[in-house]
Amino acid sequence: MFIYAHRGASADYPEMTEAAYRGAIEQGADGFECDLRLSRDEVPVLWHNASMLERAGNTGLIAEMKFADIKRAYPQILTLDEFLDIAVAAKKLVLIETKHPVITGNRVEEIAISTIRDRKILEQIHVSLMSFSWSAIEKVHRSAPEIHTTYLASYRTLWPQVRFSSAKAIGPGINEVRHRPELISKIRNLGKEVSVWTVDDAADIELCKELGVDNLITNTPAHARTFL
Repeated sequence: MFIYAHRGASADYPEMTEAAYRGAIEQGADGFECDLRLSRDEVPVLWHNASMLERAGNTGLIAEMKFADIKRAYPQILTLDEFLDIAVAAKKLVLIETKHPVITGNRVEEIAISTIRDRKILEQIHVSLMSFSWSAIEKVHRSAPEIHTTYLASYRTLWPQVRFSSAKAIGPGINEVRHRPELISKIRNLGKEVSVWTVDDAADIELCKELGVDNLITNTPAHARTFL
């Protein structure tokens, strides 16, 4: 079971900062997870919410701000290139979640694909593009079949969406796994990997290990490592 640091070692460091990913390396994570959005001038940046309010105290929306203004409001922010630099140097696996719905549609996936291809990232490390958007995953599959994809599932996800997804992996949340542990075998019977988010509690880590989960996404990689 591979351990991915959710937004870096985010229990101990500000999420999706260089410090969080350096901390994840020190804590023994096999890989990094991040969220990706586009600035108004189409710079791909690591950010979860649409607004900057929670992390930067700025009410601006990422999609409506130029990168220079975002950087001024939150100097620690990482671009996709900077994130990949850290991952490649450390030889870490990577999960990149593209956020939806957004006003730019699938432009975030297009730029992510171009970056991965132009930098020949797949020759250096494993990358999976992830999304809760079924259509976004299908568009990635059609335009860049060489890139591994993960379809993220929530309690609202319908089984046919999972069954007929082109994604190589399915990502249910730990709440769903607790309530429906048989879901893991159902996904594996489709020939797909299973990546579970966000798993921090000892009992949940043990459950994922027992069920044969492939990838564990956690805020506490050092803690998760003690169970393997």
